Amino acid sequence: MIAKFLIAFIAILHIYFLILEMFLWDKPIGMKAFGNNAEKAKLTKVLAQNQGLYNGFLAAGLIWSLCATAPFATQLANFFLGCVFVAGVYGAMTASKKILYIQALPALIALLAVNFLA
Repeated sequence: MIAKFLIAFIAILHIYFLILEMFLWDKPIGMKAFGNNAEKAKLTKVLAQNQGLYNGFLAAGLIWSLCATAPFATQLANFFLGCVFVAGVYGAMTASKKILYIQALPALIALLAVNFLA
């Protein structure tokens, strides 16, 4: 139950990222969230939309893992949580250290829950 809650939380988080990146990137809330100004947001909007789409794919995969039956649910959860973790570590190394705590750490905790609390 804890693992499913964590997976759902991370899926919702990635839907939020999708909304921020695809629809709010050049709006005040999006610029504040990512520390952008209007000029930078305008120049990077298409890239952010693409990134948001990928976050949506991660959310969809995590939701799929919640709907799937065993043993596929665990395999799907491991794959998509692993993708979230790797993306979070890479983002922390290349963009912002806070991504480690916002994205990678929750994915790691969920991975541990899926594999050791089930």
